[in-house]
Amino acid sequence: MMNDKCRQHLNPVAIAMWDFSWLLRHHPMGEFEDWDQVLDGLAERGYNAIRIDCFPHLVATNGKGEVEHEFYNKRDDWTPALWGNQYSIRSRPREALLEFLPKCQDRGIQIGLATWFAPHGTHRNEQVEGLEGFIRVWDETLSFLQRHDLLQNILYVDLLNEYPLWHGFDWFKKAINALSKSDSNMKIKADAHIQDAKTERYNPEQQQFYKTFMKDAIAGLKAKWPHLRFFTSQSNAPEVPWQNMDFTGFSHLDAHIWFVHHKLFRECTSYYSDVHTSASDRGYEKVCQEIEACWTKHRATLIDWMDGELKKRADLALQYGIPCGNTEGWGPINWSDHPALNWNFTKEAGEVCVDLALRHGFAFICTSNFTHPQFPGIWNDIEWHQRLTERIRQGSAAMI
Repeated sequence: MMNDKCRQHLNPVAIAMWDFSWLLRHHPMGEFEDWDQVLDGLAERGYNAIRIDCFPHLVATNGKGEVEHEFYNKRDDWTPALWGNQYSIRSRPREALLEFLPKCQDRGIQIGLATWFAPHGTHRNEQVEGLEGFIRVWDETLSFLQRHDLLQNILYVDLLNEYPLWHGFDWFKKAINALSKSDSNMKIKADAHIQDAKTERYNPEQQQFYKTFMKDAIAGLKAKWPHLRFFTSQSNAPEVPWQNMDFTGFSHLDAHIWFVHHKLFRECTSYYSDVHTSASDRGYEKVCQEIEACWTKHRATLIDWMDGELKKRADLALQYGIPCGNTEGWGPINWSDHPALNWNFTKEAGEVCVDLALRHGFAFICTSNFTHPQFPGIWNDIEWHQRLTERIRQGSAAMI
């Protein structure tokens, strides 16, 4: 076990999550239409790292060994999209990476490569099968980037978002569901996420499966790419406690956490039914008022709880001898610009949690999971971003 004397203290990075929006909103009238403009805006706000989906299942060859350059990312409904494309569009992931990554390098912005493995209107996620197929698409993607000298600015590689739950790797979901002993055992839903999945925990066979799968995936990729840092992010899902993961071989610990995970937000507000999973905005005004009341009344309790959650993460990372960080947090999980909503809770939560994360030596820290230009209500508050990113970048991170 490592101890505090084994830690080397460096400045943490201020990281923004741009997920798949950086590409799927890169079109005329899209918020990411002008990459130079939005990257200049990101740098102005003080961020020096971003976490983006690099679409390995789209960049790699298909099941026939063929490269596909263009995809039609269709929308099946007109429900407003918080992340990703608002409209049916066409995208070219390979060309996009070749153009976008050098722009990040020019501005000193490090890249956390990640993937949500979502279909985005295609069926490419369904064509990847097994451990071998998963390693293949990542290996081909990294080889593609290496051929174009685009790996020198990579902070880490997050192989599958919020593993084992929140991703679109269909083969994995089918395989782990097949290990269910009965209907009472947990089965992943296509949309399972955080408090949405009202299911029991995985049985021992399922737990062993997801632990072994990712451990073997990291080992397989590390053998060819020893200079890259691999891991997979987690979330605070009660049904699959992130603490149960085997972090052997992980380069970092990134277990996402929000205040709305606390039971008070289920007991005192209708956030989950009226905002998080709702297809209607009719409850927005009520939820906004409920959240502000809950936050005001229980602020001290909630902050103590979050402090404890971040300490758990820091302590476990120390046991494995790896840095700890968080790329998604801190107030609500889903939120939006809307006349009945405001960003007060999101901003205050960011203020609180940046300081808590710094206290616990986090190596990379987000200010919220709404650091995109498609959220103008918070994106346009440049001073708020600058104040928090300055605190992050001048802080001290516990780097093993």
